[in-house]
Formats: sequence, structure tokens, C-alpha cells
Amino acid sequence: MTVTNIVNTREIILGALMAITEEEQYCHIVLRDVLAKYQYLEKRDRAFISRTVEGTMENMIQIDYILEQFSTVKVQNMKPAIRNILRMSIYQMQYMDGVPHAAVVNEAVKLTQKKGFYTLKGFVNGVLRAAERGIGEVRFPDAERTPRKYLSVRYSMPEWILQKWLAQFDFATVEKICRGLWQESRTCIRCNLSRAPKETIIEKLREQNITVKEVPYLPYALEISDYNYLQAINAFKEGLFQVQDVSSMLVAEVAAPKWGDYCIDVCAAPGGKSLHLSDKLNGSGYVEARDLTDYKVSLMQENLERTGRINMTAIRQDATVFDGASVEKADILLADLPCSGLGVIGRKPDIKYKMTEAKQQELVKLQRKILDTVWSYVKVGGTLIYSTCTIGADENQYNVKWFLENYPFRLESIDPYLCDALKSRTTKAGYLQLLPGVHGTDGFFIARFKRVK
Repeated sequence: MTVTNIVNTREIILGALMAITEEEQYCHIVLRDVLAKYQYLEKRDRAFISRTVEGTMENMIQIDYILEQFSTVKVQNMKPAIRNILRMSIYQMQYMDGVPHAAVVNEAVKLTQKKGFYTLKGFVNGVLRAAERGIGEVRFPDAERTPRKYLSVRYSMPEWILQKWLAQFDFATVEKICRGLWQESRTCIRCNLSRAPKETIIEKLREQNITVKEVPYLPYALEISDYNYLQAINAFKEGLFQVQDVSSMLVAEVAAPKWGDYCIDVCAAPGGKSLHLSDKLNGSGYVEARDLTDYKVSLMQENLERTGRINMTAIRQDATVFDGASVEKADILLADLPCSGLGVIGRKPDIKYKMTEAKQQELVKLQRKILDTVWSYVKVGGTLIYSTCTIGADENQYNVKWFLENYPFRLESIDPYLCDALKSRTTKAGYLQLLPGVHGTDGFFIARFKRVK
């Protein structure tokens, strides 16, 4: 008997979904831990676990809508384990052509029984048999009559988020954003050019049969696929690249550090932007990467050691607590602040279910508190970069307006630091809102301020 026969992949999937939906753990952390624990499984089984967990979370609103066409019990009234067994089964039926529907039903019934729900295996069987017959006939909300409901069910996006986006963008743009977040996320990497030329890094990746593609906007950014496990990639272990989306790389581009600059990143973990600044300084200057907890500092330290940076340090410092020793110390200050994360839903699908309008407003208060605490760390004539990985005016444009009204800064054009494809009216004014499905990146906001007195 093989290891795969002993380990029930669907039971692993159920355990992961329970941790995410019932214990409110983060999807990417649960999956990372699961894949680390079961790294001895065949690549095919690990891929099945990843795709089913991520896909079920990504499409949960649509899955629940489908389930309620075939169940007399509302999804929210089901026992949590039954709800998740049905969800993962509907995902396989709707999105995984290679899995026979009959096998999905049989495995779900067996798993229901294995988890001790003997009296409910008939219910699970009945719902899934009905879905097997009718899933292709399910009618979704109409885009013209109920546009917000259509987008919500089609792309599994909570309606309160859509309401905010539809107030800022037209329907076609919002659908592009939703589609961009819904499509499978890619792995982008930033080549550490101070360690090796891009061509050498590409060669090392291809030696391990990893597919490498160029991506738009930045010459040192690549997309990789067909790898099993990040920590097994030799070029990663040697510190030749950092996993980072192009949108995040643009922060250091817009910051544009000069030789010898002192940089402070006040909310830096896991350290990608700080490492990028350090790389661009080419051994000169200094980067102080700060964050709130020992755990976050240890993450940064790990990346520091792997990439061999000598002009950077990781320290524990609460960005909401004023640090007198830092006043007018920074040529560049990065304020990549805690945010709702709605721009990275494609990578962390559970964000859209955990975030609420009330939580978002609390984050706006936190963002303003941090900016109020750290602005004076910037030298007169120095640069403050404000960035978030979210979409929407509340945390972005409105914060820029508030900051300009209250502190001695002005916006500076970021056109000199961008390729022509990204230049627009707003970049000339000093800020950029990147949109999934429109720019082919995560949703990201970057503004560049200069301290004037």
C-alpha cells in the first residue's frame, strides 16, 4: 500500500477548510503548513489539495448559491463539517473536469461517515446526487437586472465590497477587477541583481525544469511555474530571487533610492520592499526594516540571511509609537501600511470573507495614526512613500488628501520612475492605483510625497 492510499487527501482538504472557515485561520498559512507536513506526497496529490482548498475558498459565495438550489437546508444552518464537505464537493463538480462526479459523491459520503455523521450521509448523498444531475442548469443572477448580485455570485465577491467599487469605477472595470482577482494567481519573482545577472538566474531555474516567463513593466521581474516547492528551488536557497509581485516591486522603483540614502520601512515584514531598496542601493546606504512582533522580525531576518544583505537590519518597533531618535533621519521612508488587502484576494481568497466595512474603517484610523506618528522621521527634502495592497478611495486617495491637508508634504510626479504603459493623469499628479484584470498585477496603491519644511 502506498503512502497516498494511507493518507486521505479529501480528509486533509476538509481539515484545512475547517481551520480556515471555522477557526478563522489564514488560508495561505494553513495551506503552507499542510503542504510542509505532507511534502512527501506525490506532486499530483499536493496539487489536488492546493487547488481544492484555494478553489473552494475563492468560489465560496458561488458554491453556496449552487448548494442552495439543491438543498432544503440553508448553508448557514448546516453543521460546519457537512457544509465544508458539500462545498469542496461542489467545487470539484463545477471546476475540476478530471474528477468524475460519481467519485466526488462517493468520497463525500465516505468522508461524512468517517467523521461520525452517520445520520447525515443520506442528506449529503441526496444533495450531491441532485447537484450531479442539475449543476449544469443552475441559473445565475442577471448582469443587467441585478449587476451587483451578478458580480457577487459570478466572482464570489461580497456585495459591500462591490458597492464601494461600483461607486468609484464603472461596471466593466469592476468586472475586470473581479475577473483578475478570480483567475489563478501567478508566482512573480524579483531577481536579486546584486547577487547575479538575470540570465544566470533564469539558467539556474531552467536547470530544474522550471518554466520562466518575462513579465511587463520591469526588466528584472519574472514569472515562474511548474515547480513543486519553493524551498526546493536552488536559486531561492542561494538568495538569487525574492517572491514578490510586480506591483510591490514598483514601490522601490518609485522610491528611487540614491547612493548612500538612509531608508526606514516602518511596516516592513516579510521584508520584500526593504530587500529591494537594499538591492537598489548596491551595498551603500542603509535600510532599517521595522515591524511589530518578534515573529515578523524573524521572517525578515530569515530573508536577510538568505539573500546576504549587508546594508540592512531588521528590528522590532511599533509604528504607532513615536521614536524620537528617528526624527529627520530618513532620506526615504516607506509607509506600506496595514490595510484591508482587497488587492491581493487572488492570493489570499479568505480576505474577502474576513474583512468588513467596520474593520476597514478601523484600518483607515490606524493608517492615519501611523502616518501621524512617522512623518517627522523624514528629512526636509526627503521622500515618503505611502502604499497599500488594496483598492478603493477610503484607504488610498482619501488618505492622500488628508495627509496633504495636515502635514508639510507635497505630492511629486512618479512618471520619471515608471514605464510608459503605467503613466497616466494620476501618476503625473503623484500616485498610482494598480488594478487586477486591468494592469495584470495585484491591486496596489503607491503615492510619493516630498517633505517641504
